[in-house]
Amino acid sequence: MAPVRTYTDWNKRPSDAEEQKEPFRKYFFICEGSNTEVWYFRKLIDMRKRLGIHPLIDIRLMEKTEEDAYLSNPKALLEFAELQKGIAKNKFDCKHDKMVVVFDVDIYKNKPDKFKEIYEMGRENNILAITNPSFELFLLLHYEGAYEELILPNCDEILENRKVGKRRYITVLFTNKSGMNPKENSKIGELALNIHTAIAQEEKLNQKIENALGNLTSNIGKIIQEIMNDVV
Repeated sequence: MAPVRTYTDWNKRPSDAEEQKEPFRKYFFICEGSNTEVWYFRKLIDMRKRLGIHPLIDIRLMEKTEEDAYLSNPKALLEFAELQKGIAKNKFDCKHDKMVVVFDVDIYKNKPDKFKEIYEMGRENNILAITNPSFELFLLLHYEGAYEELILPNCDEILENRKVGKRRYITVLFTNKSGMNPKENSKIGELALNIHTAIAQEEKLNQKIENALGNLTSNIGKIIQEIMNDVV
């Protein structure tokens, strides 16, 4: 298995003289994508103090490398997450820490039984952070008024998410709004600055992951809010 690169701001200190503490709880994020989601969660981690996250809570992004870099099938991703929990250097404490697995469910659009299997497989020991059809839906929520202006009028097209040229509908919709290709532009991470807007607008979508199929769905903002509210 290729090594995992872990991104965290926990060891960043104003001075070497400052006493270093160990976190009480760590939230480990493993993502389906190797670019878009990584850029976003890196920025979110950098914002940990600004978001008022409890000083004894750490967020760690586990970035897949080498042959694992493009591991994206949800089942394989969940199996990968379980393996990471058992690796000593990752310091995953089953009593306190949480594994957050981020993936899209559009591949299960016509496979409800397969989705149920993944849902049951993942929810017992992990926090499932999912989007339907894809992560770009969550990114759109960071723009004020995006739900009323872009998502609601196009909900059927977003759910269908057919190809428009070489890209999917939701990706084109996002690029037209942002001016960015979410697969190629690392400035995607800056959208995390508008996380409170995204959290508020996400409440207008379905956030119950068991009902994701057939509904525009995102619960990522909800999970981030829960981390912000965690008082250990």
